[in-house]
Amino acid sequence: MKIPDLESFYHDELKDAYDFEHQILEALPEMAEAAKDPELRKAFEDHLTQTEGQVDRLEQVFELHGWKAERKHCDGVEGLLEEGEEVLEAEGDEDAIDAALIAAAQRVEHYEMAAYGTLRTYARTLGQEEAAGLLQQTLDEEADADELLTRLAEGGVNRRAAEADGGRQVQGSRTARGSSRAPRKGAGDKTKDELYEEAQRLGVEGRSQMDKKELARAVKKAS
Repeated sequence: MKIPDLESFYHDELKDAYDFEHQILEALPEMAEAAKDPELRKAFEDHLTQTEGQVDRLEQVFELHGWKAERKHCDGVEGLLEEGEEVLEAEGDEDAIDAALIAAAQRVEHYEMAAYGTLRTYARTLGQEEAAGLLQQTLDEEADADELLTRLAEGGVNRRAAEADGGRQVQGSRTARGSSRAPRKGAGDKTKDELYEEAQRLGVEGRSQMDKKELARAVKKAS
């Protein structure tokens, strides 16, 4: 592999993203069909529509650069989706299978978040602010999808799976943090996750890349 300059590598990574989004488009209908929890099924169905928009957004980025929208096969997402296929074929407790579906989906989300964060940064470095803005929109959508899957896991799917398995505690698919929160807190008392959810509700752009202090400032400004 030759990397003559950053722009060439950025172009190559765009092709990679264009491919993995098409792979995900093919996988999401099967994941939605396999999900038994209605909210989880809807999350997969909604993300299918969202992913179609992300493909269109990538095509806009290619166009801004004067490049043809092309695909370069993404081995990384292919491997993650192959692991997910094992869950689609699994037999057993429905809630446990839903928990496994969430875990498989979040592995893909984390891959996408890393990819789009890098692409956004490259676009900015190369002075392509409009392209960077489009890539940031997709990054925020992926972060929101990841947060939704965590809430579904912690809010019921994992608990029901644990109860069906003799009451053993099952950790959240993305994090081991507890889900109980005080009803009202000052900005200084809120966790980063609580601030992120507030930023999401307020439509704060770039929230997925902010640390806790930056989220607190952004939430205060947008409130």
